[in-house]
Amino acid sequence: MDKLKYQVLTEKTIHLLQRNQYTFDVDSRSTKTEIKDWIEQFFGVRVRAMNSHRLPKRKRKNRMMESPLHCKRMIITLQDGYSIPLFLNE
Repeated sequence: MDKLKYQVLTEKTIHLLQRNQYTFDVDSRSTKTEIKDWIEQFFGVRVRAMNSHRLPKRKRKNRMMESPLHCKRMIITLQDGYSIPLFLNE
């Protein structure tokens, strides 16, 4: 799926894993309902809640190369007893 870009692993998101919350960067045109349905079908989990926010634009030194970052970050809370593997083997 093109809309789910990648799983985010930072110090903060690793702390969120303890609360069964997973963080993904997704396409900015995606809706919460689309992402929720896709995650439930692909990973076989039940989503309890979702929060999203747009990432700030990254400023570059060269103004000619400045472009908006086309993604938003989703924090997905799963129901108890479900989990998502951190790394998928391809």
